[in-house]
Amino acid sequence: MTPSDDAGRPEARADLAALTQAMHAFVTSKGWYAADSSHPQTPRNLAISLVLEAGEVLEHFQWAEQTADREALASELADVLLYLLQIASLHEIDLGKAVMHKLQENHARHWE
Repeated sequence: MTPSDDAGRPEARADLAALTQAMHAFVTSKGWYAADSSHPQTPRNLAISLVLEAGEVLEHFQWAEQTADREALASELADVLLYLLQIASLHEIDLGKAVMHKLQENHARHWE
């Protein structure tokens, strides 16, 4: 699946496969999949990066119930999603199926 020509526009929407393909194209273009990369894309490094980016999302709500900068929050959420997509892809996990399975499990759960 190929991202549409308007994928760079804010209003453009893409499915997980297109987003994953675009993420891999970006990482490849930076040379980060190369064996001698200064940013090795190992599962451990990606998991650490995911958590660090999630922390940057949290900073938007450190002293407020709402973010003061939606654009900056969107950028941090995109970083989180990119790392999540990469980890799932490198482990051959269909993230869409995993989410649907998890929702199905959660429907059967009961929280106090």
